[in-house]
Amino acid sequence: MTPAFGEALIALLPNLRRYAMSLSRRADIADDLVQITVERALTNHASFDPSTRLEPWLFRILRNAFIDMTRRNRTQGTQLDVFEMPEVISTDGEAVIQSRLMLQSTVEAMEALPAEQRDVLHLVCIEELSYAEAAEVLDIPKGTVMSRLSRARLALAEKLGIK
Repeated sequence: MTPAFGEALIALLPNLRRYAMSLSRRADIADDLVQITVERALTNHASFDPSTRLEPWLFRILRNAFIDMTRRNRTQGTQLDVFEMPEVISTDGEAVIQSRLMLQSTVEAMEALPAEQRDVLHLVCIEELSYAEAAEVLDIPKGTVMSRLSRARLALAEKLGIK
């Protein structure tokens, strides 16, 4: 492994965590997914093509780890963390409260989207991947990314009352 590979991997940790949070919706699981991703990337760094971007390769590893984890957890049933507490909205100003409410509404609207649309929306709009890179991560054609993104944006706008 080259030092540049390790530095690039470290620089992408916040992006990996953000994508992991999008998939899992739980901080503890997101942290586990990032750790699994880093371990697999370091173990298999020789299979990375340096002529391509590292980020889509890592996102694909993370997504596959999430799929593996989800399949494994199906047999375990539902597990709840008794220490989770809902966040308390601070009252430090009307604008902050309105922003948080809008953000919460957006998160809820995104969660209501089908998983295929939510994944594409997150990768393109939040992680700023190109359509081709998102298609590579999700292992679907670029045209499918474009149509899912279009449907996701329309559905999100409708759910938020913007359309």
